[in-house]
Amino acid sequence: MKKTFITHFKKSTLAFALVATSFGAFGQTNVYDNVISTSPNHTTLKAALIQAGLVTTLQNPNATLTVFAPDNAAFDALASALGVTATQLLANPELGAILAYHVLGQEVAAAAITNGQVATSLNTTANGTIYLTKTSTGSVFADQANVTTADLTTDNGIVHVVNKVLLPIKTVVDVAATNNFTTLLTAVTQEELLPALTDPLATLTVFAPTNDAFTAIATALGTNINGLLANPTLDEILKYHVLGAEVTAANVTNGAVVNTLSTVNTLKMTKTLTGSVYANQAMVTLADVQADNGVVHVINGVVLPAETVVDRAIDAGFSTLFTAVAKAELLPALTNPLATLTVFAPTNDAFDDLASALGTDINGILALPTLGEILKYHVLGSEVLAAAITNGQIVAPLSTLNTLKLTKTTTGDVYINQAQVTTANVDADNGVVHVIDEVVLPVETVADKAIDGGLSTLVAAVVKAELLPALSDPYTELTVFAPTNAAFNALATALGTDLNGILALPNLDDVLLYHVTEGNVVSGDLTNGSVTMLNGDDVIVDITNGVQINDANVTTANVEADNGVVHIIDAVLLPTSGLTESSSLVTISTYPNPATETIKVNNVTNASFEIIDMLGSTVKAGTLNNNEINVESLTNGTYMIRLSDNTNTYQGRFIKR
Repeated sequence: MKKTFITHFKKSTLAFALVATSFGAFGQTNVYDNVISTSPNHTTLKAALIQAGLVTTLQNPNATLTVFAPDNAAFDALASALGVTATQLLANPELGAILAYHVLGQEVAAAAITNGQVATSLNTTANGTIYLTKTSTGSVFADQANVTTADLTTDNGIVHVVNKVLLPIKTVVDVAATNNFTTLLTAVTQEELLPALTDPLATLTVFAPTNDAFTAIATALGTNINGLLANPTLDEILKYHVLGAEVTAANVTNGAVVNTLSTVNTLKMTKTLTGSVYANQAMVTLADVQADNGVVHVINGVVLPAETVVDRAIDAGFSTLFTAVAKAELLPALTNPLATLTVFAPTNDAFDDLASALGTDINGILALPTLGEILKYHVLGSEVLAAAITNGQIVAPLSTLNTLKLTKTTTGDVYINQAQVTTANVDADNGVVHVIDEVVLPVETVADKAIDGGLSTLVAAVVKAELLPALSDPYTELTVFAPTNAAFNALATALGTDLNGILALPNLDDVLLYHVTEGNVVSGDLTNGSVTMLNGDDVIVDITNGVQINDANVTTANVEADNGVVHIIDAVLLPTSGLTESSSLVTISTYPNPATETIKVNNVTNASFEIIDMLGSTVKAGTLNNNEINVESLTNGTYMIRLSDNTNTYQGRFIKR
């Protein structure tokens, strides 16, 4: 917590002896008389030393001293920062302790200073150590103060002019040092960041990784601590752990995006409902360790200023997705720089559409108890580029509620369940983002029921026909009559082919859509008559003896899904649109339909007929007799009939049972 200079220190007297001595040899020089007292740039320091009664200490001919001497501008800057006058500054009861903090009891020339050296001052209060920095360019700092003129030598010591006043406070560096954060201190020292972190006038928040955290990331990166210290971006990594304002754990808000001393990236904050705090993926294990120039939060991981999948969402303006991820407390997982992720990212419009479909608004979406699972359903635990996606691929997302079904069309379009990828391969440092136009939901669809029911041939056909997006759409209601594997095998035998031949049928999509109708129609809702399927053709429903759809029997009814219902059937339905029909022919109806022995045709006499099966083969031909045709010898199935008299040609369809 920031404290003013006037109230900062406990009142105390100097703990070192103020020895009044007389000069020995005539002409012996000292740091006070021969440097400070005679310098026009140190009149404030001279007055302060006199005020504090420290002149004789600096004149002591038997002493060996190093003095970091703030110039007048340094005192003026401190007074201004504290909102006091120079007179008030010199009247501070802690003045003696502050000045003693500028003096070492040994002579240390600039050339002898090493980077990271810790020097003990004549101030013996709780914070009497000075952190010295020597940069790669040769600049020297005592705490935050830069040595502007070095090595002004006298007989009893040496003076280094500094541009700031040092204050003996407990800084965030002291917190790290006293808590044995040796790797962090080594890194901060190497990257010459001690001056910034020891600044007594700064207000900082430091997320301090433990030694184990540094070891863990070194291992994850395939190196060791020395390799980590050799990282050319280490300075930015360290600055990424520091905020330029004090933020206690109580003041962290969930989803806050905060600027750090590094300008490479922002930190994403999480505060869980149970009070846990995360900075990116790193958990705060010890919060609010107070220093006089800020606060330290100990974290269990090193955060890296990498461009994560979360950053890609933020950069693309996916505000609803980001808000949802924050609300579900998933930012730590998605900001992990060591993860390898694939994120299917719905646009804001996609979330709006979901809200509309559910009869709510965005706040309603954010309040969904399953929000976390919905979002995890959009994330894979590995990186999958669009080029690597295969048609019909089934992948496991972070949510364990369901799998994702991937479609890649012959034209190269990619779908995740029903959602189309509109922008692919947005690269991030911890994975890849694919933008999608709808929110996918981890519900049990009719496609899942086919997969779970072992209807592998049907699934393979649906994949081949690129119909997975339609059947995995959670926003529609469908009724599917699903043929068994045996039914497809029987069809293949009837066609003189195999399953590959079935999958190669040019009208495969038409055949499959002939098995699907809109709405959720359970078996109890079925009635005798015709039902229009998604391909536009009708099936004939007969519930006289069980449930029959055309010539297929429903063997398992009412397999409920979240987007409809599945009825398993023992034969593949073949649409009459697969036959060669002509719109110029007159359409007739036959009865009864379905038929078992004979069919009758009204208003047509003296006509020849031809009965054609679903494979396009003529299975019976002859002349109409009393408007009646015997069909008892035909195998069960769907047929087309054509009749010709002297005037017209007619066509119709019927089912043989």
